[in-house]
Amino acid sequence: MKKIIVGILILFCGLNIQAQNDVELKLTLRDGNVVSGTSKMASISLTTSYGKLEIPIKNVTALDLGITSDKTTSDKVINLIKQLSNSNEQMRKTSFDELVKTDIKAIPAITDFIYSAKYEPSTYTDYTVDGALLDLQSKYNVESSISDKDVVSIDYEYSMGGTYDFAKIDLKTEYGTLSIPKEKIKHIDVMYTGDSGSGDLTFKLLATKHISSNTAGGWLKTGIMLKQGQKFTITASGEVSFASLSGSKYKPDGSIAGAAAAISDYEGDYNAGGSYPAYGNVVYKIGETSTQTLKAGAKLNGVAASSGMLFISIYETVYNVSNTGSYTVKISLK
Repeated sequence: MKKIIVGILILFCGLNIQAQNDVELKLTLRDGNVVSGTSKMASISLTTSYGKLEIPIKNVTALDLGITSDKTTSDKVINLIKQLSNSNEQMRKTSFDELVKTDIKAIPAITDFIYSAKYEPSTYTDYTVDGALLDLQSKYNVESSISDKDVVSIDYEYSMGGTYDFAKIDLKTEYGTLSIPKEKIKHIDVMYTGDSGSGDLTFKLLATKHISSNTAGGWLKTGIMLKQGQKFTITASGEVSFASLSGSKYKPDGSIAGAAAAISDYEGDYNAGGSYPAYGNVVYKIGETSTQTLKAGAKLNGVAASSGMLFISIYETVYNVSNTGSYTVKISLK
């Protein structure tokens, strides 16, 4: 991610369902459950302070949902918090009980108010606003650090923060269509499957990060779901330099330039016809837990041996953050 732009108002304005593209969504709910299903959409309408954008769904990689309050909830919360200072114990108890019965939108409303200049802490310690907040966070399985901003990730490089304006998501699953309220959703992974004859996507593999031996984010999650037997094409261009290999420069086909090319031990690395990956090759795997590192090189016309998400990386057995350069990788679905 390059940067997070906060304060941008993001409006779904309804999920555009006029598209012909099947999009698989994986929803991580706040209660820990994960629900997967499909929908049909072309883009997400994005309204920012600079104007309205239509972001193609294939460029949206993930959505993180914060918790946003509204005026009605805020007004109710403020009134109940003030009652916690009432001299009547029963009134304090009733207000406390009402506070912990409110919906999840009360959490940011409480937090905003107690950190505002208008808040005056109660002198009573039996029914406290802090206790009510902890009860609500436990009830809805919400961390104390939860943001009131939603975040959309685009092309695995950019993030924008703001508020999604939708009440629920209708998800078609193997058990039927489910309508899941926004407040129950914590995170959404967007997995673009594409249609027959379409679905060209372009990614950038960074030598400073996307190295197969990097255990912390070395494999780029494309969001592309492949089905067993599905045909796909991977083409790559660019040049990277590996700090662990004397700063030599490599291309996606594994060809070498620089110091390493003059060392005889490296002569066998470049093997355009071999099936085993060489240093600098673009490699791929199907499924996040897969242990197979498969060679793509500069161009591959492949057939998915199994079903799952497509991941890509640059092959190197040693990861060094001082690497430089990048590859541009285009993936086409057949």
